[in-house]
Amino acid sequence: MAVTIAAGEVRIRHGLHQVAVHKQSEGRRLRIVDSAHLDGVAGRNGAVRQEIAAVLDPSPPPSLLRSLAEYEALVGGGF
Repeated sequence: MAVTIAAGEVRIRHGLHQVAVHKQSEGRRLRIVDSAHLDGVAGRNGAVRQEIAAVLDPSPPPSLLRSLAEYEALVGGGF
């Protein structure tokens, strides 16, 4: 990957391909993000946040809760 800054533009190349061109920011340590560059990326539109929330609260929805007795009755189990 190569990054070139010239004439007020930042150009990013990967191999022979130019992958992004941005206007150079006018201040220090500013971040410029072109949202079109994220199209097709996992996590776009909050998908990753929803997955993280599921990990933090892994309890299944109430419609999926069953007692162990129901499973035992289904398989004819018991010790």
